[in-house]
Amino acid sequence: MAHADVKLDALGLFCPMPIILTAKKIKELAVGQVLEVISDDEGIKKDMPAWCQTTEHELVGFEEELIASKQAYKAFVRKK
Repeated sequence: MAHADVKLDALGLFCPMPIILTAKKIKELAVGQVLEVISDDEGIKKDMPAWCQTTEHELVGFEEELIASKQAYKAFVRKK
């Protein structure tokens, strides 16, 4: 499991909102800090790696787990 400095709860939000919120939140972090984004939108599995490649931030981890009996995804992004 990756270590996160800041967590962003995007549960219940669908594309493109988790990415929009990630872009906004990552601006508040210092270079090197890790943002954990929690989402139940399956689209994040493709969207977050693509966004990281485009913005040159680093996707350092990705996990799937059940949260309140719903499939959820955790993306860990290091600010570059």
